[in-house]
Amino acid sequence: MGRALPAEAAEIAAGYAFAGPALELGALLWGGECLADAQIRISLPMLNRHGLVAGATGTGKTKTLQLIAEQLAAQGVPVFLADIKGDVSGISAPGEAGDKVAERARDVGQEWEATGFPSEFYALGGIGTGIPVRATITSFGPVLLSKVLQLNQTQEQSLGLIFHYADQKGLELFDLKDLRAVVTFLTSDEGKPELKGIGGLSTVTAGVILRALTAFEAQGMGDFFGEPEFDTSEFLRLAPDGRGLVSVLELADVQDKPQLFSTFLMWLLADLYNDLPEVGDVEKPKLVFFFDEAHLLFNGASKAFLQAITQTVRLIRSKGVGVFFVTQTPKDVPADVLGQLGNRVQHALRAFTPDDQKALKATVRTFPDSAYDLEEILTGIGTGEAVVTVLSEKGAPTPVAATRLRAPESLMGPVEAGVLEGAVRASVLYSRYAEAVDRESAYEKLSAREAERVEAEAAASQEKAGSGPGPRGGGSVVEQVVGSGMFKSLLRSMGTQIGREISRSVFGTARRRR
Repeated sequence: MGRALPAEAAEIAAGYAFAGPALELGALLWGGECLADAQIRISLPMLNRHGLVAGATGTGKTKTLQLIAEQLAAQGVPVFLADIKGDVSGISAPGEAGDKVAERARDVGQEWEATGFPSEFYALGGIGTGIPVRATITSFGPVLLSKVLQLNQTQEQSLGLIFHYADQKGLELFDLKDLRAVVTFLTSDEGKPELKGIGGLSTVTAGVILRALTAFEAQGMGDFFGEPEFDTSEFLRLAPDGRGLVSVLELADVQDKPQLFSTFLMWLLADLYNDLPEVGDVEKPKLVFFFDEAHLLFNGASKAFLQAITQTVRLIRSKGVGVFFVTQTPKDVPADVLGQLGNRVQHALRAFTPDDQKALKATVRTFPDSAYDLEEILTGIGTGEAVVTVLSEKGAPTPVAATRLRAPESLMGPVEAGVLEGAVRASVLYSRYAEAVDRESAYEKLSAREAERVEAEAAASQEKAGSGPGPRGGGSVVEQVVGSGMFKSLLRSMGTQIGREISRSVFGTARRRR
């Protein structure tokens, strides 16, 4: 040990001297010095009490995620990371030594060693490089789907009725064309009477939903929904050497669609919550889930959506899952959610405008009483430094500690494209999820029902006419199906490509694999 710590610094450091396993964050900053003998840590059993990593752009949030994820993996805890900018894949490769890394390690008392961590790479619907992650429309549900489609509260409730109708009628909703087929049927002449039986769904609202689905699919979003649906328990695996597997969801190719990826992340979390058993307090989390760009999740969210998030975050702790929200300021996160985040790593904030200054003051108020002038500290700390407060082993907040954070030991940047592609194809999961499957579901069932209806009408007409010519404008059953009102409506609403799919299904010349 070096020289004795100042009394105030020693008191702060004592709050982080945990007896049990912990993650090493860095060294205390006090009086303009970095005190390597005063280590700032997070208790491992407390990581399922959730957390927040916040700070202005360029202050080091991503490196903090990497640092925490590395240490979790090293202690046998699986980690999920959302890679928004495409620069987290380096966690799978050893870092590069250099003067800056050596200086940081020396400052904070870190024995730095270049290390890569076992990783799997995923991509939403296979857009980008990664094992495809898909969800069925049914499992995604009306609340999350309404968020993606940007529906209002009334339309969200109506979409819920449509889901209910499909459930009651045995119409499986696997992909977008299944949902579109159900909505199209309910707005057709044949389907309108069904609206009366599902309580308050107007044809106008159904039309709005149908147009939203059309616009959504026109943006190329259809690939995210379908089968095989991803089993989120894959995120809970360990590597053969006992380290936790780091699951990296590559989102760089969809970063211009924030509503989509933020809501999809919420689906992943909700699916974990639904499937995992209750475990209560555990020695270490079963999974820690990092939710990057968290403000995108809450922007424009309906009341039902916010309630669902709050409930999921509150209850998933007892399933052994910790959630870290990553965003620019704490005010990006609703108060009901923020109140459940026990661990805080706050990077620097800017105070250039009146709004910035207001956000700074609001952030300071969310911290416990501190020996620091937090307004000064939060605007003066450098990149890779942060203000920290976490939960002690007894669940009480630790003293606020300005901290110089350790350097990640893995590569701080992306791996080469060829390396990433090779890792994806070498995964045992690739063959399980790479190829999309299209089973019989609502789309095929409604198409077949329409064919049967038209065939029955044609048979009745021919019987009535005897051996004479068929009904005017009639002919073969196929011709009558093609000419029917519902078929034309389906073609109009589903577009040329989907229309061809319907035609193949009706004609029986290209039945999809079941």
